[in-house]
Amino acid sequence: MIELDGVPALVDPVMVAAFEGWNDAGEAASSAVTHLAGVWDAKLVAALDPEDYYDFQVNRPVVSIGSSGERELTWPTTQVSVAYGALSTRAGEARDVVLVRGIEPNIRWRAFVSELLAVGDELGVELVVVLGALLADVPHSRPVPVTGTAAERALAERLGLTRSRYEGPTGIVGVFQDACTRVDMPAISLWAAVPHYVAQTACPKATLALVNRLEDLLEARIPLGDLPEEARAWETGVDELSAEDPEVADYVRSLEEAKDTAELPEASGEAIAKEFEKYLRRRGPDSGRG
Repeated sequence: MIELDGVPALVDPVMVAAFEGWNDAGEAASSAVTHLAGVWDAKLVAALDPEDYYDFQVNRPVVSIGSSGERELTWPTTQVSVAYGALSTRAGEARDVVLVRGIEPNIRWRAFVSELLAVGDELGVELVVVLGALLADVPHSRPVPVTGTAAERALAERLGLTRSRYEGPTGIVGVFQDACTRVDMPAISLWAAVPHYVAQTACPKATLALVNRLEDLLEARIPLGDLPEEARAWETGVDELSAEDPEVADYVRSLEEAKDTAELPEASGEAIAKEFEKYLRRRGPDSGRG
């Protein structure tokens, strides 16, 4: 089991987790947690033993050359970091964040989530947010849809989320969220929809959408760093590539028309005003100043 010696008592901690693999289309979810760890200067506090959960013929160790010029071997694993005082809520309170970034395990999934639950319990985690990304029939040129779900009715109503009605095969995101619910640890998931026709590359636009949705959920500002610029560059690049193939261009236009038609009833003055207010809350008190 993971040992957390030396970690001080945390303040109202929330856990944010993401896993590479089936639930990480466009690397959007894992990149979001990597971004959070960077902007919050999170400190690594523990890692799961890779021997327990990974098939190294599927998730192979990686050899690299370190800063000293020596060869370094990195094993696939799941790491736990803590960002102290990372969240400053609208009420002016500071909260710590526990970040979990790893790889979907190949074996012993129940033991895997049990270790993570033990970490959450020991650190006093009050809410678990699991990030995921899936491939969908959505156009790259429109805002990335992010869906928030919770299994518990009361939690879903309190946070303005929907209750998951999905039935079918699931990945580690669904398994971990279910395990949290079974031990009365409040847990939700945020899912970004990534255009399936650009699935082979990282999607910073979806990463940005997840971070923005997390801001709204936690009512706290998160530094965005270079994410907005990377998202714009990604969209421009996909625009150029799709324009080179008439069939792809036509397909993208059909997706745009379907998306715009579906959202037309929501494009009221009230809806636009709410989205603008949400944007201002994310960017802080100076956002509206010229």
